[in-house]
Amino acid sequence: MSGRTARRRVTMAEVARAAGVSVMTVSYAYGRPGRVSDEARARVREAAERLGYPGPHPGARSLRRGRTGNLGVVLGEHLTYAFDDPQATRFLSGVAQVCADHGMALTLVPVTGAPSDVDRVTEAAVDAFVVWTTADDDPVIDAIVATGLPAVIHGGPLREGLSFVAADDRAAATAVGREVFAGARRPGVLSFPLDRGRISQIAFGTQGSPEAAPDGASPGVDPDASTFRVTRQRLRGYRDAWASTGGDWSQVLVAVCSTNSAHEAEALAAELLTGPYACDAIAAMSDELALGALRTAARLGLSVPGDLTLSGWDDSDAATPAGLTTIAQSLRDQGAHCARTALGHPAGTDVSWHLISRASTRRP
Repeated sequence: MSGRTARRRVTMAEVARAAGVSVMTVSYAYGRPGRVSDEARARVREAAERLGYPGPHPGARSLRRGRTGNLGVVLGEHLTYAFDDPQATRFLSGVAQVCADHGMALTLVPVTGAPSDVDRVTEAAVDAFVVWTTADDDPVIDAIVATGLPAVIHGGPLREGLSFVAADDRAAATAVGREVFAGARRPGVLSFPLDRGRISQIAFGTQGSPEAAPDGASPGVDPDASTFRVTRQRLRGYRDAWASTGGDWSQVLVAVCSTNSAHEAEALAAELLTGPYACDAIAAMSDELALGALRTAARLGLSVPGDLTLSGWDDSDAATPAGLTTIAQSLRDQGAHCARTALGHPAGTDVSWHLISRASTRRP
């Protein structure tokens, strides 16, 4: 073993801070100098020399000379999410199949919310990117655009110049919401995160009824304010569904989960199903969240659909034996479509959805 201590590589973000410019400016200074002013380019070079920054990662530089044989998948989650979340694993299996068909390697690029995310994306030695749904204000999107590489975003956000793949979340949420909320008096929602802060909270819809909310409930949840497009569209759909029954969004109690976790959903469902409001209908944004609520309902001695109607999303393997009403869509097919498009081999795909009614709801 060598006694020499490995020197830590200076990052592009550190050069940007030292030069007083953005990370994209540093990236452009090396890869697209014509897009940067002479003054900014000089500041970047001076800061890089002072810090000992040798330039972009050799693998990233090679992208401008040819191909790396890698497709990068940017996860808006920690790396373990790719293996723990059923939605992500189905999506990635579609991406992986296309990579195998085209002799490509698959590189997972996790996003943690730290400043290093931009560097990780900028320096990834890949030929193209597929982006798993992330927030509108996620800086990694700008970093991906700055690379100039082909990129496809799944679920959101929409960004000019980048391809986009998703089912119609709002229409699907409206359809399943109409079924789960039919005949309900106290509707609830188990939601995905509202923004990159991923704060777990419980609140009525905008201008709701705080006196009936659980202890410690947050201010109202405005669907239009969510920076995650998927969350925003599904909340809008549930709002449309409840409005179609004559209800108002302020009557809907929303429990926001920080992750797609059945365990977390169990705890939040306990808040939704007890107390002065005690929901009699819950629309969940995934089967995982719905199954967590189902376990809580059983523990509380509530019958489904007698005391509680419940719906999920994605028609996972566990949905059928649980008798769960849900939205079916093929995330595997969507992942494959994203990968083919990113690699320049677009082909038609079925991004449609359909409602599957089972025993957890009563037909309208």
